[in-house]
Amino acid sequence: MLHLAATPYTLRFRKPAPTSRGALTTRNIWFVRAWDDSAPAITGWGEAGPLPGLSRDDRADFGDEAARFCAAFSRTGYGAVEDALTAVQGISAAWPSLAFGVETALRDLAGGGQQILWETPFAHGETGLPTHGLIWMDTPEGILRQIKAKVDAGFDVIKMKIGALPFAEEVEILRHVRSAFPGIELRLDANGAFAPDEALHRLETLAAFDIACVEQPVRSGQWEVMAGICRRSPIPIALDEELIPVAGGEQRRALLETVRPHYLILKPALLGGFAACQAWIADGEERGVRWIANSLLESNIGLNAICQWVSAAGSNAVHGLGSGTLFANNIDGPIHLRGARLELDRRREWGFGAFGDPPPA
Repeated sequence: MLHLAATPYTLRFRKPAPTSRGALTTRNIWFVRAWDDSAPAITGWGEAGPLPGLSRDDRADFGDEAARFCAAFSRTGYGAVEDALTAVQGISAAWPSLAFGVETALRDLAGGGQQILWETPFAHGETGLPTHGLIWMDTPEGILRQIKAKVDAGFDVIKMKIGALPFAEEVEILRHVRSAFPGIELRLDANGAFAPDEALHRLETLAAFDIACVEQPVRSGQWEVMAGICRRSPIPIALDEELIPVAGGEQRRALLETVRPHYLILKPALLGGFAACQAWIADGEERGVRWIANSLLESNIGLNAICQWVSAAGSNAVHGLGSGTLFANNIDGPIHLRGARLELDRRREWGFGAFGDPPPA
C-alpha cells in the first residue's frame, strides 16, 4: 500500500532575492515523501511550496492541508502509482503546488527512488539542457553588470524583468545591451506593469531592440484587453500570471481562444503539476501557441523534476530552469549549472539523509 508524508523545510537565500512582490530572504517548502509499505526502504521525493502572493494555494493552512491530504491518501489503500496519480488531478485546481509535489514524489517512487522521473539522456547525465540567464531587479548599473556576467558565462538567451524602473531608464538599458551584445536573444517580463492604455505604445518602443517576447504586459484578468494587445503587438506576447486562476479544460480553452497569445509560460508548481502543464501544451499547440517552461524558486528536488519533464517533452526551446545556486541550504544533489546548461552528474548523490526514513506504515 502506498503512503505519503510531508515535512516542512525553510530554504534560505544566499542574498535577498528581489521580485515583483518584494524581496525574499527565505522560502517555505514541504518535502513530500512517497513509499510502499511492501518496500519501505525505497522513497520517492517531491517538493511543494506555494509562493507568497502568487500561488493559488498560498494559504496559512497549507501545512495542515498537506498533512491532511497525505493522511487521507495513505488510508485510501492505493496499490499502484498509476492509480495514485488520479489523486493529484483531484487537488491540482485548489492546491497546485501540493499536486506538483505529490506527482513528483510518486513518479520518483515509480522509478525506484533514484530521482529519475523520465527515462531521458538528460536524466542519466548524458546531455545538458540550455537555460536562460535571469536578470534580477536592480539599479540600471546593477542590471548591466548582471547581463555582462551572464553573457560572459555563456548565456545567449537573457530574460530581464521590466516595470520596476522608469520606462525611459529601461529603454536606455536595452539600448546599451543591444549595442554591446547584438547577438543575444532578449526576453522581457513585465509582470503586468503596463497600463492598458500605454501597453501598445511601450511595446512599439521596445520592438526596436529585437525582443523575442514580452511576458504579461498588463495585469492578469483582462482577457479582452490582452487579446487586443496580442493582435496588435509588434512583439510576441507570453501569458504567465494569466494562467494561474484558470481552472479546468473549458476555461483553459476559452482563455486561449479569446486571447490568442504567442507563448505560454508554464510553471508546474503554479499550474498543478506536469499533467496539468501537458494539458496546457496540448490545447495550446492545437492553436499554434508555443510554450516555455519556468521553474519557481524550487530546491534542487523540484528543479530536477522540472528539468527531466522538459527533457522528455521534446521541446527545442531554451527554458527558464533556474540554477540551483540561490539557496545556502539547498539539498545536495547531482544537478548543477555548467556555463548556460543544467546537467546531472550521476556521480553525485542526493542529500536526503537529514530528513530521515519514512515513518512506519
